Amino acid sequence: MTETFDPRALAARLHSLRQAGRQETTSTFTLPADLHQAMEAQTFLTAADGISSNAWKVTVSPQGQAVTGPLHPYVEAASGASIPWYPGLKFETEIAVRLGKDLPIRAGVPYSRADVVEAISAVHLGAELLVSAVRESGSIAFLLFLADRLGNSGYVLGPKIDKSVVDTAGGTPLKVTHAGRTIYDGPAQHPKGDVLTWLVDYANDGLRPETSLKTGALITTGTLSGAIELTEPGEIDILFGDVRLSFLVSKAD
Repeated sequence: MTETFDPRALAARLHSLRQAGRQETTSTFTLPADLHQAMEAQTFLTAADGISSNAWKVTVSPQGQAVTGPLHPYVEAASGASIPWYPGLKFETEIAVRLGKDLPIRAGVPYSRADVVEAISAVHLGAELLVSAVRESGSIAFLLFLADRLGNSGYVLGPKIDKSVVDTAGGTPLKVTHAGRTIYDGPAQHPKGDVLTWLVDYANDGLRPETSLKTGALITTGTLSGAIELTEPGEIDILFGDVRLSFLVSKAD
């Protein structure tokens, strides 16, 4: 790319496309050259979107670098949740954890999984909604997708569940219906097997912000159902073992 990368300009374009419920192809964007540029653009997009919730998703880049993005709009099902529907919207059942103590950047001995579990004060059933302003999402340019908040377009925090679920989520019966039709019925399966893999990776990332992984932060840990496209608005009902989460995906104004 001969064009100079401008993180503010990329963020403004992503924000505008998201507001309009539109997508453009990767080839029409000036791409971030590295993780730093992508995160700069994500920070400007977060400001443009007016995001203030301390709720985050974690995943890894194709090169294995732990990355994060804010969840927005973030709602709690107990207060009557509704998330806007856009064409191309996808849904994932997830487990979210809330930190009861800081996990500061650590030099020397890395955090173990047990260290991370010890820092968790609560575990919840949750649902992530995804639609990127980038038509191909991250399949062509992951850094562009990272700038676009990793495609997040909403999160619904469901009921609190037993903390032991971080060890036992895989294989738990999971059934999801949307607008009265079953869209998933099978065992819960995380892409890495362990729902905490990406959080442990991120905790041990020396490049993450000093302000990350503080007490009170909510982190969602990755899909248990794959990413399922929602072809229309309608109610989502999730039954994870004997725990239920229901919310509405409604047509955007």
